[in-house]
Amino acid sequence: MRVLIAEKFEKVGVDGLKDLGCEVIHNPDVSAEDLPAMMRAIDPDVLIVRGKKVSGDALKAGTRLSLVIRAGAGVDSIDVKAASGLGVFVANCPGKNSIAVAELVMGLICACDRRLPDQTADLRAGKWNKKEYGKARGLYGRTLGVVGLGPIGREVIKRAQAFGMKVVAWSRSLTTEQAEAMGVAYCQNPIEVARLSDVVSVNVAANAETKNLVNAEFLKVMKPGAYLINTSRGSVVDEAALLKAIDEKGIRCGLDVFQNEPGEPVGAFSSEIARHGNVYGTHHIGASTDEAQIAVAHEVIRIMSCYIDSGEVHNCVNRLARSSATHVLSVRHRNRPGVLSHVFKVLADEAINVEEVENIIYHGAEATCAKVHLDGCPKEDTVQRIRSGNENIISVSLATIE
Repeated sequence: MRVLIAEKFEKVGVDGLKDLGCEVIHNPDVSAEDLPAMMRAIDPDVLIVRGKKVSGDALKAGTRLSLVIRAGAGVDSIDVKAASGLGVFVANCPGKNSIAVAELVMGLICACDRRLPDQTADLRAGKWNKKEYGKARGLYGRTLGVVGLGPIGREVIKRAQAFGMKVVAWSRSLTTEQAEAMGVAYCQNPIEVARLSDVVSVNVAANAETKNLVNAEFLKVMKPGAYLINTSRGSVVDEAALLKAIDEKGIRCGLDVFQNEPGEPVGAFSSEIARHGNVYGTHHIGASTDEAQIAVAHEVIRIMSCYIDSGEVHNCVNRLARSSATHVLSVRHRNRPGVLSHVFKVLADEAINVEEVENIIYHGAEATCAKVHLDGCPKEDTVQRIRSGNENIISVSLATIE
């Protein structure tokens, strides 16, 4: 299997893929713009990237491409819609960098409270100003609000509690019982988190539901002088509204992510919010520790091993949770060639589409049961033609999907 790694990747990962028998081409310097040409030239079965943007053009250029692995958690840099339309799986490595990101969250909180970057800049410029910097609120006893309780949010909570902070939290899946078990106060919505917190850490996935989650309404209820930490994605924050809140309410921010980030690891970046004096920014490096990247590399190897052995894609993000199938046709049959082709031919003649198929083989491999998910209800004579049209069919039954 030919694998293109179009990004910096740990040597343990490259070696592990080779040990699986893969033909590995590693080109970490290819730009997002040049990726389509490289895909055409190499025509890989699998593409592995970290943060590089993968466009629909790049996906279309690989005629053999069947799987894209994001060596990280978020997949917003990949055109998942285009991949789905091309029948290309997209997988990620969730949770493997959660500790690294949580460590950065705590660093950004400390930077906001003690203004560490400002102090360093003054010292490097030969300025001593203990009078200015000898004032800080401190974190002990303060309230941290966590928006999003995936692996990163949970690791943030552990570290905040070690600092002696109180924690309030919201997540779509959080229950009061779970909150109590974690030692945090349950909030009904993100607005309540913003209202109660001295510091807010945003740790949600980037999608349509979280776009501009931190908006004017959210920022309006934040306490004057509170801190906002975002290590998720730039699209989660309405930057114009945040700039206004910074100026009017003295909000301080620790931001690892921004809107309109460059697609390459090195380049020019012009951002009004990144230049603001109340913003302590980093270069989208939350997951960029040696430990995290080694863990991600091992997860990529695991995903590839399963894919090679069974065709199964672990951590697949673009498999439809539920198809449009309305009925299931169960066909018990002897394990002989031509049975399923007969079934599919009859269904095709009736313009009924097959959404999913599972073929279960019984012990001894003499008989199997095909579960055929259909987007319509076949007529009784259609079912009868399936039943009587092949001598190896044992029985046929039809059920409605509730």
